[in-house]
Amino acid sequence: MPEPVLPSTARLLLARTARVQREGRAPSLVAGVVRDGGLAWSAGRGEVAEPHADVQYRLGSISKTVTAVVVMRLRDEGLLGLDDPLERHLPGTPFGDRTIGQLLSHLAGASAESPGGWWERTPGGSLEELGLGGTDVVLGAARRFHYSNLGFGLLGELVARLRGTSWEDAVAGEVLAPLGMSRTAPRPVAPAAAGWAVHPWADVVLPEPEHHAGVMAAAGQLWATLADLGRFAAFLLGDTAGVLDPGTLEEMTVPAGVDSSAPGWSAYGLGLQVIRLDGRTLVGHGGSMPGFLAGVFVDREERTGAVSLANATSGVDPLVFGLLADLRAAEPRVVEEWRPAPSPVPLDRLGVWFWGPSPYVLRSVDGGLLHLGPLPGRGGRASRFTRREDGTWVGLDGYFAGETLRIAADHLDLDTFIFTRTPYDPAAPVPGGVDEGGWR
Repeated sequence: MPEPVLPSTARLLLARTARVQREGRAPSLVAGVVRDGGLAWSAGRGEVAEPHADVQYRLGSISKTVTAVVVMRLRDEGLLGLDDPLERHLPGTPFGDRTIGQLLSHLAGASAESPGGWWERTPGGSLEELGLGGTDVVLGAARRFHYSNLGFGLLGELVARLRGTSWEDAVAGEVLAPLGMSRTAPRPVAPAAAGWAVHPWADVVLPEPEHHAGVMAAAGQLWATLADLGRFAAFLLGDTAGVLDPGTLEEMTVPAGVDSSAPGWSAYGLGLQVIRLDGRTLVGHGGSMPGFLAGVFVDREERTGAVSLANATSGVDPLVFGLLADLRAAEPRVVEEWRPAPSPVPLDRLGVWFWGPSPYVLRSVDGGLLHLGPLPGRGGRASRFTRREDGTWVGLDGYFAGETLRIAADHLDLDTFIFTRTPYDPAAPVPGGVDEGGWR
């Protein structure tokens, strides 16, 4: 069980939650913070039954992340590749030349919504009944980020066909059950909140409809409790229970498509939103359906998460980011002690190297990794590297992500860049050679 937050922190979190519920006029709102694998604090405001953590709300687009997890499992099993064209696994759509990875990252140029009636408020049918055509392709492949519910409907159908079962059964068996999310389902199971629209100019409400979305279910169908959503936050923090390899989860958090219209730093990975806010990188997903708003985001560096669920169509300000900031300010994580560790390379390979006349530092960092970057106070490219079995190193992030680093006694060879112990060392294989006259 996670250690509960301090009473003073609980008061701070409750005050923020109460203010958001009142000012946003949410008929009910439940929220919590997550650390050490579960809810460390939670509360319900408005007309919500107790225990508040066991009342179902609709997750909306958080369902996309669950769908993406199953797609990545298929990839890890070798049943598909992220660069595979959709036609290879799901023939007969106008997106046949778009890749699985592009669909996961909203880079496939698919229409934001499916054709026909608005899928969020009308019953859904099969993929064939959608009658997709060329007009549903609105942008070129990988041209720009364009959020697409339709794209995830296609991914849900892909999951169903490759697994030989329904999307619902696939996510239940491969994600929800292993994580212990027993109160998460495609349709509401009591106790569950009713969805409401709140009038913009008066304190009155209107019931919102709820239907099964058919093939579009993978984009927003799931319902869950606060406790289950907290468990999913713990999953995003690394408690994967064997559902995904930790390296695959890390891969999902790497930004692929960037939403340039959003204020601040906002991007999308593989089924996950990645946001840079107040100097922190937060990973998770928001969700909305008629009558409901939801959010789950985690700060992986702080090892904390926040979750919220409300039964209002709109008007409720995002709560999870404020909860994470409050928790970080009130109870910052105490980091682990530094302890000596063996260097992954001989010590004489570490230290200052020069790319032309520019000084860089190669140093070992936590986890048996290497970091190559400019001297402090100087601009330049920086990346971390992990060792391959053949003795070379591969970039994990930054400019050199995916590139190979080879370390010799007198130089570093990185993607045709040669780093030497002195600027333009004539004894090293500097591209283009070094002027015989030397420095002058």
